[in-house]
Amino acid sequence: MNEDYALSRRPHVWAVVGATGTGKTALSLDLAARLSAELGVTAEIINVDAMQFYRGMNIGTAKLPESERRGIPHHLFAALDPVEEATVAWYQPTARALIEQIHARGNDAILIGGSGLYVSSVIFDFQFPPRDEVIRARLEAECARDGVAPLLARLAELSPETASAVDAQNPRRVIRALEVAELGGDPQVTLPAEQQYWYEPTRILGVHCERAELVARLDERVEQMWADGLIAEVESLLPLGLEAGPTASRAIGYAQAIAQIRGEKTQEEAIAETQFLTRRYARRQVSWFKRYSDVTWLQPGEPAPL
Repeated sequence: MNEDYALSRRPHVWAVVGATGTGKTALSLDLAARLSAELGVTAEIINVDAMQFYRGMNIGTAKLPESERRGIPHHLFAALDPVEEATVAWYQPTARALIEQIHARGNDAILIGGSGLYVSSVIFDFQFPPRDEVIRARLEAECARDGVAPLLARLAELSPETASAVDAQNPRRVIRALEVAELGGDPQVTLPAEQQYWYEPTRILGVHCERAELVARLDERVEQMWADGLIAEVESLLPLGLEAGPTASRAIGYAQAIAQIRGEKTQEEAIAETQFLTRRYARRQVSWFKRYSDVTWLQPGEPAPL
């Protein structure tokens, strides 16, 4: 019966989303196992965590070791070198092409990760804000010369809402927001007004736990990263250009580990800052995914409805 059902059933896209540390990885593995056992459907997993794209960045991103992947195919967990830039414009066509290949094999595709903009770009009929490489280069040069503060001030004049919401500690995001604002676009448009799926059927599963529990889990995870050898991992990546990577060098935990290695922070300071930034990032993830209109929310460890 399962074989007949699998042959007649249209392949699905699943998205497993939520804040970091909530148990998305476990849910994705259990979902793939249940699809196989109960429906006779094979599933393949696609990474949607921007920092897990990078080769060698394993401990600090909580990347699942190959030995624990239960034989389930995993994609885009080592797609870029640390010196390369991860962008949504690269990810969207790459992930969608993978989904089409997975579906051509008759399998389901499970997207798993907490990088909200990357998830949205794939599952929704998502149009990017305008781009202009000349403007981008000019703003990057201004930022290198004068710092990010003047750009933030200009962004506040053009789009006060965006200026108050953008991560002021991330020059790339400030530059991108100002680029869009100068082009007359809306830097605040990060989800389509109508959340129409790019592919049907698509199902979104969200993992949520209470804030106090999540904070404890995240703080413990960060401490475990250092215990597991994050400093040694970062030391091995520095000769490969980690610090030159526009995305990888700013990854939470990695930037702090670099500062510790350089003697700019003590280990206690590096861990505390990583914990603070991880908690703040988790809040943003929760806010992002709450805006999705069609999510089945689950507690950590709760099985997904098929």
